[in-house]
Amino acid sequence: MNIQQLEYIIAVDRIRHFARAAEACGVSQPTLSMMIQKLEEELGVELFDRKRSPVEATAIGRKLISQAKVINFNLKQFREIAESAKDSIEGELNMAIIPTLAPYIIPKFFGEVKERLPDLKVRISEIRTSEIIEKLKSAEIELAIISTPIDEPGILELPLFYERFIAYISPMEKEKYKMDKVETIDLDPRGMWLLQEGHCFRSQMINICHKNSDSMQIYEAGSIETLIRIVDKNGGYTLIPELHISALTTEQKKNIRFFTGDEPRREISFVFREDFVKERLINELVEAVKEMIPQFMLDKRLSKFRVKL
Repeated sequence: MNIQQLEYIIAVDRIRHFARAAEACGVSQPTLSMMIQKLEEELGVELFDRKRSPVEATAIGRKLISQAKVINFNLKQFREIAESAKDSIEGELNMAIIPTLAPYIIPKFFGEVKERLPDLKVRISEIRTSEIIEKLKSAEIELAIISTPIDEPGILELPLFYERFIAYISPMEKEKYKMDKVETIDLDPRGMWLLQEGHCFRSQMINICHKNSDSMQIYEAGSIETLIRIVDKNGGYTLIPELHISALTTEQKKNIRFFTGDEPRREISFVFREDFVKERLINELVEAVKEMIPQFMLDKRLSKFRVKL
């Protein structure tokens, strides 16, 4: 058994095609197939059901491939420890971000990272929290930006900033629209527009209103921008994250209302596996975030302490 064989089975599992997996790995298909077959003979099990199209991992194959991903991740971490002694940060970083943050974070984030870490290649996927957690556990990604807390064993959370929720109210809602500020008790669930099931932002919206989602509007949008357009055309209201305010038109900004008292907000954090070793990298990424996010939103600890892993 060798590292190449593990990389090959991970590639076939991801691409689900031997020829395309071989191309992705930079080898011929006979070489890849032979190496995988040798591994199967050594282990005494079949890793893939070759009769299926596209190719699928067997039950035992899925377990072994999942472990191969973790081994591959730990080997990368092993190399990263050595790389940390060098002057520059090189290699690749596979990370993810939730959809309700991506539009406000990613455009600036790429620029900041490129300026600070020109030798680092960053790949970012936009996926929901549940999938992010699974990909972190299986070592398919190394780092993510999500809303926390998640309290997942083996996953560490590094709070970055706190973002307020803002009510976005249609002028058609005459009584609510007159208010300078709102309270959660003022928000009738029958006028509420939600994100689709699976968004953590959706759950936070429901919790803020202390209501059951069954009485809320039937249509559920896939993005915050769509929610705003629905409110503009159909009345009612929704909740938007504070960072979205800059994306509103001058006319739309007239429709926002802040909450009174203890304003509802969400905590935004870097999350990563507890065996993550890239301390220099995480500190550079924290510095990038500090340049992008208003100071009053940042976690106070970021300005006082360096991250220690």
